[in-house]
Amino acid sequence: MLSYILFSLLLHTAMCQETKPNFVVILTDDQDITLGGMTPMKNVQRFIEREGTSFANSYVTSPICCPSRASLLTGLHVHNHLTWNNSIAGGCYGRYWKRLESRTFANILKSIGYNTFYAGKYLNNYGAKDAGGTTLVPPGWSEWHGLVGNSVYYNYTISNNGVPTHSTDLYLTDIIRDLSVAYIENQTESQPFLMVLAPPAPHQPFTPAPRHKDAYSNLTAVKHPNFNIPATGKHWLLQMPPSPLPETMMPELDRVYRSRWESLLSVDEMVADVVETLDSNNLLDNTYLIYTSDNGYHIGQFAQVYDKRQPYEADIKVPLIIRGPNIGKNITNNQPVLNIDLAPTILELAGLTAPKSMDGKPIKFNIDKDMERNMLVEYYGEGRDGTVDPECPWIYDKDNLAQCYPQYDCKCQDAKNNTYACLRHISKRINMKYCAFADEQNFKEMYDLSTDPYELDNIIDEVLPSVRHWYKLTLTQMLSCKGADNCDNPLENPKLYSIF
Repeated sequence: MLSYILFSLLLHTAMCQETKPNFVVILTDDQDITLGGMTPMKNVQRFIEREGTSFANSYVTSPICCPSRASLLTGLHVHNHLTWNNSIAGGCYGRYWKRLESRTFANILKSIGYNTFYAGKYLNNYGAKDAGGTTLVPPGWSEWHGLVGNSVYYNYTISNNGVPTHSTDLYLTDIIRDLSVAYIENQTESQPFLMVLAPPAPHQPFTPAPRHKDAYSNLTAVKHPNFNIPATGKHWLLQMPPSPLPETMMPELDRVYRSRWESLLSVDEMVADVVETLDSNNLLDNTYLIYTSDNGYHIGQFAQVYDKRQPYEADIKVPLIIRGPNIGKNITNNQPVLNIDLAPTILELAGLTAPKSMDGKPIKFNIDKDMERNMLVEYYGEGRDGTVDPECPWIYDKDNLAQCYPQYDCKCQDAKNNTYACLRHISKRINMKYCAFADEQNFKEMYDLSTDPYELDNIIDEVLPSVRHWYKLTLTQMLSCKGADNCDNPLENPKLYSIF
């Protein structure tokens, strides 16, 4: 009898040790942090931030949706997953990506018994005819509700486990909320689950739910010292006229700013409903909640209109908050983190060892400071026919420019040679950024953010040649790094390759 009791205790202990945690990842679209983008998220602050850890130095590998999302899913830098931009030709749901999908963290968790659920925007060209169509369900997801194409709020198609369903008048964020709540209500403690919820907010066209329209009617765009100033010392694209923007453009910037906040209110409500449902089903205590965005956003900085795609903090820095078992509560962690770290972090929290092929590394929740890191940011510019309006004076160069519209005063937001790589270098004493552009000027930019947080002064010609050389060499090495050990110690790799 005693031996049976002992065996039962040992078996119970072993089963408890094998209990896997659940994961809920909330991935917003274009949500900044430097311009106050987290301010309207009162429920996120209450249920995740105060109950978890916020990361003050969280960055993305690319300030554009598709490459950044590919990095988050695979733990790979852009030069390794080869999703260069938002087009199929640029790798966004192209042939090479389909070969990589079996290496996402979702596929790994599913292979060890996780139920996996996805709802919302995936990669920008998911569902396109040339990318396999709407019946294609990406590997790794046992329940799939993928948005076809880019973020919208109405008049969209969702692939429900490979069955396309069109809606014209149902607000997309609310649909994602309803699907998520229903899924959680059908889960039990006996089988772990992963959920990724990817609402469209606050992506353009910044459409709030009707109940939130005009919630911030008196709000105006934040005006930091870099707001609507001439782009002195910046690469050529930022210097396109008009610079500064005319006063007639200011009401539009204000509209965009407040509409973004209003569109996020439905996401905030969704978070509260998800947390409440987890709690009422006794699942919350064993669930990690991860809140982040695919990239940031600028509104008027350096006399740019509103978009992303640039190497400055507004575009590359994102919110990252994690709550869950053994995670410190109401803590701000200053260690430098990239979105490629989320895949290996989730796998480690699930009791697995991340594949050595991943470029990211697991976040160390017990380390707050004194961590030095060189983080790589890549962007490969697009020039696309059809995105230069015929009314704009540069229609003659339509194959090399992109995102040029009259409502932007014909100021283009992208170009083929808006191609760059940046080294974001953070340590206890260092807060630097070094960027190299692949343009005719081989333009370079460098900022000391410890004294110049708004990146006003390009110091590339003021630092010692030896310092410039070190940053150039380190950046060049990182552009060919593979694997976390190599990407974390780039100068140990003798291979040199760069287009910059």
